[in-house]
Order: sequence, then C-alpha cells, then structure tokens
Amino acid sequence: MLTIAAYDRHVEQLLDTVRRLVQAFTQAGLDYRVVGGVAVFLHVTERDPGAARSTRDVDIAVDRAQLQAVVDAVRPFGFTYRHAAGVDMLVDAREPKARSAVHLVFVREKVRPEHVEPVPDFSPPARTAEGVLLAPVTDLVRMKLTSYRLKDKVHIQDLDAVGLITPEVEARLPEVLRARLREVRAAE
Repeated sequence: MLTIAAYDRHVEQLLDTVRRLVQAFTQAGLDYRVVGGVAVFLHVTERDPGAARSTRDVDIAVDRAQLQAVVDAVRPFGFTYRHAAGVDMLVDAREPKARSAVHLVFVREKVRPEHVEPVPDFSPPARTAEGVLLAPVTDLVRMKLTSYRLKDKVHIQDLDAVGLITPEVEARLPEVLRARLREVRAAE
C-alpha cells in the first residue's frame, strides 16, 4: 500500500541524489543545472509546497565538453557513467537501475533531433537555500515546451498554477513555444 511515508522516502531519495551530485560538481568546480521534474518540484515547492508533485528521476544539464570531468567527479559519490539506448546517465550504486538513473542532457544540444530547440546554455541559475543550482524558470519552461510530452505539459501546468510563468517569461518564448503554452493552458 502506498503511504505518506513511502512518498516521503522517494522524495528524500531524490533529494539525497541531488545533494551528492551538487557536492561532486561543487568540489570539481563544474557548472551544472538541475532540470526536469526535480527542478519543477523545487521551484513549485518554494511558492506552494502543497502544489509540488514528485518525479521519478533526476535530470542534470551539463556541458558535453566537461563529460569526462563529470564522470570523474561523480565516481567517488557512488555514480557510474553509462550510455545506453542513446541516453547518457549516471547510475547510482545505491539504486542501480537505468530507470532511476540521473539523466544527463547537454547545453546547446537538442535532446532529440525532432525537438524545436536545444537545451538552453547556462543562464544565471536559480539557487535553492541549500545551494542547488536550478535552471531558471524561463529555461525550464523552454525545455518543457520543447519536449512537450504529457508529463512536460503537467509540469507547465504546475509552474503556471503557482504564478511562475509570468508575462515576462512568456514574452521571451519563440512563437512556436508560446503556441504550445496556449494549448496547455486551453486544456486545463
């Protein structure tokens, strides 16, 4: 049976993964941004903790030129690099399943060839109280509207529901992504 304790354990495992990664990246002097569902969760939590949804895994944006340095930096923290099925990931020795691995995406590159835009380059990050560098909302919205899967649309709804997608954020989107944002809002 699913309990509050099980949910809390899952969220704590995700946050522990993020903390270890942040420690590894910080010690190695590597730039990164937490992206994906964890970034949405942390941004939404700051506005309204009750509105935040969990996610299955952690996604990190890094510079491909720094990949070997990333691999070397995270190894002492229990992560092993693996490239499988076209996905670059860091597999956690504590939870050695590809499904729960940390997924790497590369700044200035498209995650999939059919995506409208590449992952945004490093912008000044949003920073949590613990010092975790998050993709700023503007970049996160671009990435979610670019991927545009069902879970991305839900993440957009979550960000929008707590007022994080401001008119300024919307105005910075290219028309194709603004159209997608309108579609998500119309479906609510």
